[in-house]
Amino acid sequence: MADSDVLDRVHPLSGKVFAGTGVAITLAPTTFRLNLRCGSKEIAAAGKALGFDLPKKPNHSAMAGSRSALWLGPDEWLVIDAKQNPAAALADAKFAHSAVDISHRNTAVLVSGPAASDVINSGCPRDLSAAVFPVGHCARTVFGKVEIVLFHVRENVYRLEVWRSFSDYLFTHLETAARSLD
Repeated sequence: MADSDVLDRVHPLSGKVFAGTGVAITLAPTTFRLNLRCGSKEIAAAGKALGFDLPKKPNHSAMAGSRSALWLGPDEWLVIDAKQNPAAALADAKFAHSAVDISHRNTAVLVSGPAASDVINSGCPRDLSAAVFPVGHCARTVFGKVEIVLFHVRENVYRLEVWRSFSDYLFTHLETAARSLD
């Protein structure tokens, strides 16, 4: 039997960073991601298992410790955790749900600084004004030609979740827009 070589996975954005006038674009730290789906009768049980109430209002998020839940639809949430896989909290759940670990499919880019919303709006049609998209809001939307989940983490800080295979396209588009500000 031949020995097989183990290939190291190289992140498509490894080593990429942009810091310019009013904006920084960086690869977000590695996190666990879970796509959670459940019906309205199971929301409370799912929240209890995860350790906090899931958001029930469109485009809202909830956070507790290192874990965030982003409302993506009436029965769908993206759960992000920097420390532990949220799937473990649902492993023994006794209610109807779907919990799919998408940690390796997705990656995230952070766009921060006073010009962050301008840079994001170079490819995203969402109104990012504070009155319409305040801190804590999230949305499944598009950036250029790719689907993203946009999360307004803190003032002037946005997290763009994207499929790993589209991350270089996203980063390059963001960087091009940011360079136009210089």
